[in-house]
Amino acid sequence: MGTTEQPPIVCCLSANEHQSRIAWIINLALRALRSHVRDDLVLLLFYAPEAAPEVQRMVEQERICCPFLTFEMDQSLKAASVRIIAPEAARDSADMLFGPFLGGASRKGQ
Repeated sequence: MGTTEQPPIVCCLSANEHQSRIAWIINLALRALRSHVRDDLVLLLFYAPEAAPEVQRMVEQERICCPFLTFEMDQSLKAASVRIIAPEAARDSADMLFGPFLGGASRKGQ
């Protein structure tokens, strides 16, 4: 039986691209994030429904630059939600990885 190799825990963006992306994600969170729930290595985000196109763009971009994270999006009339799952190997960095999605804060749970 073969083993499934996990992608390395690194972002593929340049330093300038990374700074710009983080600023954009923080701005989106500050404008549209309504609530969140953190359970260990899983972060569930609920955005205003009108932000769905931007949230979808964020998910698509983050899937490319950070393939070690799992992004699942769902949309309803009440919210655009995103579940982000970090691998066990990223446990020590999870607060830092999740921080921008919370508006720049490294907060656990709600």
